[in-house]
Amino acid sequence: MKEIKVFSGTATKDLAQKIAKDLNMPLGDLDILKFSDGEMQVVLNESVRGAHVFFIQSTFAPGDNIIELLLMIDAAKRASAGYITAVIPYYGYARQDRKDKPRVPISAKLMANIIQAAGVNRVMTMDLHAEQIQGFFDIPVDHLIAEAIFFPYLESEDLSNTIFASPDVGGVKRARAYARKFNKEYVICDKERKKANEVSNIIVIGDVRGKDVILIDDLVDTAGTMTMAADKIIEEGAKSVRAICTHPVLSGPAYERLEKSQISELIVTDTIPLQTKSEKIKVISCSHLFAEAIEYVYEFKSIQSLFNR
Repeated sequence: MKEIKVFSGTATKDLAQKIAKDLNMPLGDLDILKFSDGEMQVVLNESVRGAHVFFIQSTFAPGDNIIELLLMIDAAKRASAGYITAVIPYYGYARQDRKDKPRVPISAKLMANIIQAAGVNRVMTMDLHAEQIQGFFDIPVDHLIAEAIFFPYLESEDLSNTIFASPDVGGVKRARAYARKFNKEYVICDKERKKANEVSNIIVIGDVRGKDVILIDDLVDTAGTMTMAADKIIEEGAKSVRAICTHPVLSGPAYERLEKSQISELIVTDTIPLQTKSEKIKVISCSHLFAEAIEYVYEFKSIQSLFNR
């Protein structure tokens, strides 16, 4: 059986170290050199010949993160690695999954093309913004779902007065999954946008009066939609609002909006490291889920069995 080796880029080094610890093995030894002009070079300081190599790197901005991943993959391919898996906890550019206006790229597809061209054999990721992105690849994609992390967390809490909510129409499927799991109702927030990252109005579809509401989404970026939805839900008579989001992108005014909003707690994973600490943000690590998935891939076990327990 091929030897297993796990390496990390710089974007999600803390998460990679936790994954390696859960796997009871050290991270592989590599250097990522940066030259004065901004170019990078990856140096693998140990042999990967014939090994099953896992590279852990989220591809959020800046673009250096995706370049690092590509360079690591290429280095391993040229060093005769037996099998290469790109572990991408957060898949950047996933929101650009179609042409929503003339003369724009389908960036999620382009990223898939580039990653494949680098020489990867398999991709592992979690909570893609659009599940159909799996079809952008012509290689196996293991799509993990954060419900495996958040469901056990919620099971330990009193949800007797809880209902779930989607902050927009596109996220109804996620909110419905939580509602079904815990046998609760769910409501929908319908938003109107004037331009990207700017929501002009929100309407709550459903009754939230006197309820403890939990908003469900795959990511929180500038937090405009999430905080406006929370404020509107409180305005409609809800008792409290929390939010669960897999990927804490949290760019621009996100932290400021969160602090000023009616959201009492934002629960996220560590697919993206937090830029600023906040008493409102609780981080639940996804390291154990990824470690198990890596073991299952290496041992040719079904990934689906991770979610049927």
